[in-house]
Amino acid sequence: MSIEKNEPLFTNPLEAVRGLSVNDLNKYLPAVHKVADISMTPEKMQEGVFLGLGLDGIKKIPDSTIDLIIADPPESPWRSTDKRGNPMTIQEYYGWNENWLKESARILKPTGAIYLIAGWRYSGMYHSLLSTDFHVQTRITWRNSTSKDQPKPMTWINRISDIWYATKSSKFMFNQEAVTDRENSMKPDGIIEMGVTNLWSDIMDIQVGATVKMEGDKPEQLIRRILTASSFKLNWVVDPFTRSGGVGVIAKNMGRRFIGFESDQDRLLMAMKRIDNE
Repeated sequence: MSIEKNEPLFTNPLEAVRGLSVNDLNKYLPAVHKVADISMTPEKMQEGVFLGLGLDGIKKIPDSTIDLIIADPPESPWRSTDKRGNPMTIQEYYGWNENWLKESARILKPTGAIYLIAGWRYSGMYHSLLSTDFHVQTRITWRNSTSKDQPKPMTWINRISDIWYATKSSKFMFNQEAVTDRENSMKPDGIIEMGVTNLWSDIMDIQVGATVKMEGDKPEQLIRRILTASSFKLNWVVDPFTRSGGVGVIAKNMGRRFIGFESDQDRLLMAMKRIDNE
């Protein structure tokens, strides 16, 4: 078991962005691909992380080509990349979620699924939105002691987050054999203990596994559990809100083909570096 380590404030006196050296910038900046330049067909898909908004990126993916979507949507997105600092109203936020979820349903294969990670504040909204274009299978609850969506004024401290698990159709892929033993109970072996309940109380607050956790990452064992249950090797996995690439790192490590979108160039470069080094 490895425990998340505190990173030093400055790791390289020449780095222009924390965690990215000048050599990294020289290597990855020329390799940046923008969402506007994506050209995919069902016969010619393209792995990688792309610079641009998640909704714009999803629109570039052909119908019925993706096996799994893992999404952790921002709670206060900007109206556009050129209007940073100008967050959406709640009505705009609802419509924005409605749009990217509709496109997500379009790109999923009939056997595909989406796992949508949400705090308590908007969890009910996502249940309603997902019910329009998906078959909602369950709401998973996991322990999240780092949750920032605390009630104001402070009353009961929040220590959980939700994951909505929904599928494209009623005939979906779920690898139950991989997550349970013959008695349909939690497997005791391996780094990750797995079961088929929707209460994931065994998820650790500390980082378990080899991946170095960065801001915005969810616990590695949580992402591994999702990938194990709802995808196989060489399946296509999409993260519309890639941030610094935590999902992509684990997906690549587990042999999945990954597509991610990130509108912040610094975070995109970090994601490229992390995934490339996996």
